[in-house]
Amino acid sequence: MSSAKQKLRLAGACAALAVLALAVSCTGFFVNPTVSTISILPPSPSVSVGLSTQLNAAGTDSNGNPITLTGGTSCTGTTVCWSSDTPSVATISTGGTLTGVSAGTSTITAASGTATATTTATVTLANVTSIILSPNTSFSMAADSTAATGTNGQCLTVLATAGGQTGIDVTASVQWQTGTAGIITPQGAQDPECVQSGSLGGSTTLFAQYTSGSTIINSDSITVTVTAP
Repeated sequence: MSSAKQKLRLAGACAALAVLALAVSCTGFFVNPTVSTISILPPSPSVSVGLSTQLNAAGTDSNGNPITLTGGTSCTGTTVCWSSDTPSVATISTGGTLTGVSAGTSTITAASGTATATTTATVTLANVTSIILSPNTSFSMAADSTAATGTNGQCLTVLATAGGQTGIDVTASVQWQTGTAGIITPQGAQDPECVQSGSLGGSTTLFAQYTSGSTIINSDSITVTVTAP
């Protein structure tokens, strides 16, 4: 073998060893990025019942550099997991698609490793034409009691008709009205609404109000009779 060929082979072997040494020496320098912060876009999403909208998660590393995040179920590396604390109001897919289920609000969380972000999603009901109480019948209850005990009175839900759909639960989004103060007290934005009675005896009307845009829609009223001790 000529000396020229030997030198060429030796040079090639040295080059290969140099590349291998460089690769070994760089081990540990190229690691998967770690998510330090997450933000949800848009920051305060809103969607109508039955419709969907896309949410996105933006991430940064410890140096503030942007990281591209993708939806999934591992919740590690650059994979972000989505969740809704109230699926009865809004659901969210692994890819970040938010879907309105019923009127109200739900806390949406995006998480990857130890980094998390939350936002409040509002689900609205468009074109509400009417609301009704269910059951829509008058009832009696003892004084100083609550229907939540299951022994007195009644727990109610409020069902809306909108966009051709009926029976949409909007109980948590209504305002309760009574005819005479002190006889009964609705407990507020609860679902179902369990009526609480005061110490006064007597009868009063009870109805619900739902605000759709600038329009206030009233339910039919029912009569609640409280029997004094």
